[in-house]
Amino acid sequence: MRKIISVASKKELGAFIDFPHDLYNDDPNYVPELFIAQRDLLTKHPFHKHNKLQAFLVYDNDKVVGRIAAILNNAHNEYNKANDGFFGFFDCVNDKEVAALLFKAAADWLKDKGITGKFIGPTNFSTNEACGLLIRGFDTPPMLMYTYNAPYYQNLIEGLGFDKQIDLISWHWDGQAYDDKSVRLLDSLQERLKRSNVVIRKVDLKNFKDETIKLREVYNHAWDKNTGFVPLTDEEFDYLAKDLKLILDPDFCLIAEQEGKIVGFGIALPNYNEIFKTIKRGRLLPTGIFKLLFNKKKITGIRIYALGVIEGYRKMGIEACLYGTIIKEYKRKGYLHAEAGWTLENNDMINKAIEAIKGDPQKTYRLYEKQI
Repeated sequence: MRKIISVASKKELGAFIDFPHDLYNDDPNYVPELFIAQRDLLTKHPFHKHNKLQAFLVYDNDKVVGRIAAILNNAHNEYNKANDGFFGFFDCVNDKEVAALLFKAAADWLKDKGITGKFIGPTNFSTNEACGLLIRGFDTPPMLMYTYNAPYYQNLIEGLGFDKQIDLISWHWDGQAYDDKSVRLLDSLQERLKRSNVVIRKVDLKNFKDETIKLREVYNHAWDKNTGFVPLTDEEFDYLAKDLKLILDPDFCLIAEQEGKIVGFGIALPNYNEIFKTIKRGRLLPTGIFKLLFNKKKITGIRIYALGVIEGYRKMGIEACLYGTIIKEYKRKGYLHAEAGWTLENNDMINKAIEAIKGDPQKTYRLYEKQI
């Protein structure tokens, strides 16, 4: 007998977070999310101060067979002058009936909140966090801060009447299989930028709080034209920055600055998913914490997580300098592979730039929509 419940108790929240571990128990490419991070994301993140989320579980007798979260993103609707609702944290056995139960519950909850526009997802909570359904590139584990799902999810979602909104591309390089032109030209590019009083420097971790204030302004302007973009509040950006500080390598956290004004930045992160993959059910205790602490030097890949320049400073060579510096450090530190992204499929300028340095569009993630 199947039934759907609204997640309300601590025990139900635990079951919601743990369900993917059981669903993907035999999948060699699955990477468990850290339990404490998912719990805090679902309960303590500043997002919840001005938005709403309701999680649902479907049980088949006493076994969880599906989960979803209905997300009311007031900030998105205000910024984009819309009345849309979102779904996220969707995981499901390969069963159309279970998927239908989940999406009906999420849609009904959103309708009760007054949503009359589109039903969009998956986003966990918005495009500022992990988002998109993996539709191509199932042969390797996901990099840090990407979503993951089985191939059959696409049929379940499209079978419920959802259409493609936009695709997100993740670009890959193996070993030294990249065009190092930006590295070879790095000195001359930087000299050219200096004539405009623009310098590329590493983030100052000793003054990270002050750096964060400036970076937040750049973030909210450099990505403001992207589909589905929602500006981060001060608290949301601080929450993100605090998490990133725990795992960032300052050699890969670069700032473009003109006379004290930050005009762009690039961040690449060591692929901690290589460690998370070994942490059973995402529990740091009792042994997971030691894997996290002692295996950092064994990480073989990086993810170029964010690289953006504000309008008025683009096409000056700043982007090439940021990429060139990251590639130079990647080579110096002996990493074996890298990913960049995601990028929107219609962002021709950045996609052509990545293609020019021989990026391989290895994975594709899709955002879906339908009228609610």
